Amino acid sequence: MVPQSDEQSIEMNRVLPAAAAVVFAAFSDPDKLAKWWGPQGFTVPSLEFDPHVGASYRIEMQPSQGDPFYLTGEFREVDPPVRLAFTFVYEDPNPDDVETLVELLFRDLGESTEVTYTQGPFKTAARGALHRDGWTDSFDKLEQFISKR
Repeated sequence: MVPQSDEQSIEMNRVLPAAAAVVFAAFSDPDKLAKWWGPQGFTVPSLEFDPHVGASYRIEMQPSQGDPFYLTGEFREVDPPVRLAFTFVYEDPNPDDVETLVELLFRDLGESTEVTYTQGPFKTAARGALHRDGWTDSFDKLEQFISKR
């Protein structure tokens, strides 16, 4: 994966060892998502997640130390197994946080799937870097999750 970022947005490409339907399900099935979502050391104790256009979601994030926090948003596009788009904002955001748009494209390569992830725009480069690092960890965890199936 080669992450790229500027002050406004992030883009990453990752090839995962599974068909597009399997990878899309890992992003859209709440039981599967809860098993891999988030940076290293984080868990997902609860989530409200039913991907369909116009629906909102809420994910509880638990760091290894400290209090849990929540992220929320609304699904903008759900097109299995090709595309998933949703807004993303923290509840009780940092003053440097703004709502961003996450877009995921799933390109079937046969035995594997290329996922293109974009998110932004961010208010500051530091907030973009925080998300880039979190997504990098999440993609690593997703690859491990998919490889165990």
